[in-house]
Amino acid sequence: MNELGMKISHAKRRGEWAEMCFMTSAAEHGLCVSKPWGETAHYDFVVDSNRRLLRVQVKSTFSRRRGKYICGVHPTKGVYAANDFDFIAAYLVPEDLWYIIPAELIQGKESIMISPEFKRAKYARFREAWQLLKGPEDEEKDAVAEQEDAAGPDPVREIVTT
Repeated sequence: MNELGMKISHAKRRGEWAEMCFMTSAAEHGLCVSKPWGETAHYDFVVDSNRRLLRVQVKSTFSRRRGKYICGVHPTKGVYAANDFDFIAAYLVPEDLWYIIPAELIQGKESIMISPEFKRAKYARFREAWQLLKGPEDEEKDAVAEQEDAAGPDPVREIVTT
């Protein structure tokens, strides 16, 4: 549980805090993140993913009913239009979980219900789905790095470097 985040009652400040959490988590997943200047864009960040730029809108929630989190996925007034952004990054503050959801799944909606306990829930496949923000080359690099980590240190490389 992210207790410090739970204590931020001012909605705008909590949103700014959630954006900083997104930047931190994205960096931990090896993503290059940029913040557009100003407040007029319908997205909060641009993620550079090997020659493609993805627009990400960040939302956060700690509102829970009957085991489901209610996450508002709308701007101040109305709903987002098609093509306003590419992904929504929904942060469930009490669970310290991110859901990276393609925009087409939430367009026209004011809110969505996220059920982290249920593996077959509607948005379950988007839980911590940072790979959606990575290009194919990034995924290949990550797979190679994981294989190297699993294999342990390379004895030849250690001899050469020492």
